[in-house]
Amino acid sequence: MSEIQDSSAAVPSLDPTRRADVAYERLRQSILSCRILPGATLTEAGIMDMFEAGKASVRIALVRLIQEGLVRSMPRHGYTVIPITLNDVEEIFALRLQLEPYAARLATGQVDGSHLQRLEDACRSNTASTDSGNRIGFFLDANREFHLAIAKASGNQRLHKSLAGLMDEMARLVALGFVARGDSPDIRHDHNALIDALVTGDARRAEQIARRHIEVFRDMTLDRVMQRLRDANADVPVPVPARSLSARS
Repeated sequence: MSEIQDSSAAVPSLDPTRRADVAYERLRQSILSCRILPGATLTEAGIMDMFEAGKASVRIALVRLIQEGLVRSMPRHGYTVIPITLNDVEEIFALRLQLEPYAARLATGQVDGSHLQRLEDACRSNTASTDSGNRIGFFLDANREFHLAIAKASGNQRLHKSLAGLMDEMARLVALGFVARGDSPDIRHDHNALIDALVTGDARRAEQIARRHIEVFRDMTLDRVMQRLRDANADVPVPVPARSLSARS
């Protein structure tokens, strides 16, 4: 029996819609955290066994994940978790570089500094865990909430929604790069400096810190993902963007 179980099995009173939601949430989290690796082949029967979920719930979950671009249907062969390439890293961080400094500028003087500090602390609160998969999952959840709290404080709902989608996509990239190494990114100094700039009302500094933070995090993630793909001899494209090559030359 897998350690990852579907809680809907333990609560038979859940209605069919909620059971499908639970199956979707658990399967999606396993994919985003790379407990189920990019490129993995899935079957309905295998997912039913892994999460102790019913066939109808599993099928609904898979349809939703296909629509989100996390899973691809392979007629007569089950399903495949969409692979990750280095171009994915570049594209996601390119968009973050456009949106997050702007969000930081708008959110300056509007944030709840105590709330942001609690979220930053939560990024570090699980360092005693020996389960690297669990540790990176906690980090990703807290880091996502940290950045989205800033986006929400910007007052721009579409900006917040766009960044929420990017942070979800980024989760797999970071998990893939860091889980095998058994650690998580150490970005507390950027977070704390950003909180200070946001709270003290220094919009220009907040924007600069946000941009620098994303650039550093991008390069860190790019290096880790590249190494992971090489170590695994993954059957996925590994194009190295020209800009990244020039930055290292």
